[in-house]
Amino acid sequence: MDNGIEKLNIQWFPGHMTKAGRMISENVGNVDAVCEILDARIPLASRNPDVDTLTSGKPRLVILNRTDLADPRATALWRDYFKRQGMAVLETDCKSGKGVNGFAPAVRALLKNLLEQRAAKGQASRALRVMVLGIPNVGKSTFINRVAGKKAAAVSDRPGVTRGRQWITVDRGRELLDTPGILWPKFDSQEVGELLAVTGAIKDDVLDRETLAANLLVRLSRLYPDAIIQRYKLDPSAGMAGWELLETAAKKRGFLAGRGEYDTERMSAVLLDEFRGGKLGRITLERPPEEEP
Repeated sequence: MDNGIEKLNIQWFPGHMTKAGRMISENVGNVDAVCEILDARIPLASRNPDVDTLTSGKPRLVILNRTDLADPRATALWRDYFKRQGMAVLETDCKSGKGVNGFAPAVRALLKNLLEQRAAKGQASRALRVMVLGIPNVGKSTFINRVAGKKAAAVSDRPGVTRGRQWITVDRGRELLDTPGILWPKFDSQEVGELLAVTGAIKDDVLDRETLAANLLVRLSRLYPDAIIQRYKLDPSAGMAGWELLETAAKKRGFLAGRGEYDTERMSAVLLDEFRGGKLGRITLERPPEEEP
């Protein structure tokens, strides 16, 4: 493939995802806004393209989560990108709680007109209802727990809620509708599936982890060459293919597989773990379409 990226066969057919999409579509009429949680390292790849259709034009708040692991310069570009799409944007690190306190004011600003309309009708005390969406492992549950805190309580008497879904009362003014993580029935783009795998949104065992790691090194050599120079003592300017970079990294780490060969499987596991743990620095693997290098 172009740019040194090897072909990667990704098989991912989660049967419950169609049901999740149907649940979202059936319940969107019960909410005032939709909060979509994205991984700040891969904002487009972590967006389900069906969400725009499923949410029927509801006011949208985009949460760029895991900003502690993302490149702050890239996050600023993504924030501007989504704002140009007419969406409100909030940057968070749900693990530490950073930015989560901005959720309530962001929702009120997003729904300012609705709040004014309700006040004029004497309905100022009516709770704002927000549907929270996100692909699996993007931090949705952590976000909801952070927002709700110890006040979280299930509200059972809501119309049209599929069994197993949960309304959560945050306070008198807000209720959140938790939804199942929603992915695609299949990936039309290798890049999307690959980026989801690199960040841990889908399991490593559904693909070839060595090819995944080799391709990650190609991306890093293009976007963050200093990161792999410092961490793995590689020289990306040498024009090596992904497999050569991976083998060289294994050699530098002293990972031997016997018979004079280097253990690229072990190196792949280390690379992915270190990337996900932030040990390579703050890295974002996508840029807004007009910002691609």
